Amino acid sequence: MAEEVTVLGAGIVGICTALALAERGAKVTLIDRDAPGQATSFGNAGIISPWSVVPQSMPGLWKKIPGWLLDPLGPVSVRPSYLPRMAPWGLRFLGQGREGRVRDISAAMEVLNRDCVTLYRRLLAGTGHEDLIRDSYYVHAYRNAGDARLDTLEGELRRTAGAEVERIGAAELRALEPALSHDFTAAILIKGQARTLSPGRVGTVLAEKFQGMGGQVRRMAVQSLHRTEGEWLCRTDQGEVRAAKLVLAMGVWSARLLRPLGIRIPVEAERGYHVCFTDPGISFTHSVMDAEMKFVASSMSDGLRVAGTAEFAGLDAPVNDKRLAGLISLARRISPDLRAEAHTTWSGQRPSLPDSLPCIGEIEGFPGLIAAFGHSHYGLMMAPKTGELVADIATGRAANIDLSPYRATRF
Repeated sequence: MAEEVTVLGAGIVGICTALALAERGAKVTLIDRDAPGQATSFGNAGIISPWSVVPQSMPGLWKKIPGWLLDPLGPVSVRPSYLPRMAPWGLRFLGQGREGRVRDISAAMEVLNRDCVTLYRRLLAGTGHEDLIRDSYYVHAYRNAGDARLDTLEGELRRTAGAEVERIGAAELRALEPALSHDFTAAILIKGQARTLSPGRVGTVLAEKFQGMGGQVRRMAVQSLHRTEGEWLCRTDQGEVRAAKLVLAMGVWSARLLRPLGIRIPVEAERGYHVCFTDPGISFTHSVMDAEMKFVASSMSDGLRVAGTAEFAGLDAPVNDKRLAGLISLARRISPDLRAEAHTTWSGQRPSLPDSLPCIGEIEGFPGLIAAFGHSHYGLMMAPKTGELVADIATGRAANIDLSPYRATRF
């Protein structure tokens, strides 16, 4: 008899999990209030990198944070009224930035990312949308050439994972990305990765593939979880759903659902923003990051997307229009030829844990409740491997890796 599994959350992690379960012969229901792949998963910068193995908290980061917070265009902002609530999480986050701890976290990130390009190509094979994934470099562009260094801990972590990393000067950078501002005088190239032309479209295509395999997608808002009579009961805005096995892949909303069960996980809502210039007049061949201001520009099917910034203001805070205006200002600096008038904007909530690692696996003391959330900035990259691991757990297959770095109760 086929395993029956309900997956809560149809972001890219939930979609990849549902697909992996369907491939193993499980009967799967995927539940979300939004259309698959059209919430947080929709808005990212589109980078798919096996070499995304550098945690958010790094040695010495604390020295940069005050300057970032004081700069209205800086990569991080905290709403003043939210600071007291965020402070405990922030201290935990900074505590993860010790070099020895960073190396352990990086190794755990590498496990989830190492096959991401290959896995996406396999997932998209036969859909007719294989061209949504393109080979790409990650170009870290610097205005001050002296800052473009290979002898950093970040570079060492990537090389340890197997990345080919190269430093180039101004002339080579001009040849690689002619539209880039001449203010950038050097770059670090991270090779051997990919980018997507539309993260939202990838989600839609893979959800359609899942449905074509017999999977069911249901649009409803999950309100609470309950353990009753040996199974899980989900209360939704459209009635009750019962499940023997439940995968929780609802991103930052997962912690809110777990709290009434006595499970407290330090997931922080980290709001991200993007602006898409729909008639940009320029294009980039690769994913380009302004290494100073920490935002990424990437040409996509609907225009030039500029994505970045982290705002801590709480899950229910309204969109901050000043952050969007700041992104537009920063985008004008990245290329003098950018036509910025026609654009769309987006904002979504990243689920961030202090150690930059997600929660993956059955939650101790709660049989049949499997975590698959907390992927921070790395959800698009980590989703396929997360899906495979969760599908193995749900169907009783032994995982061939150490899952202890991702335990939900590790904090």
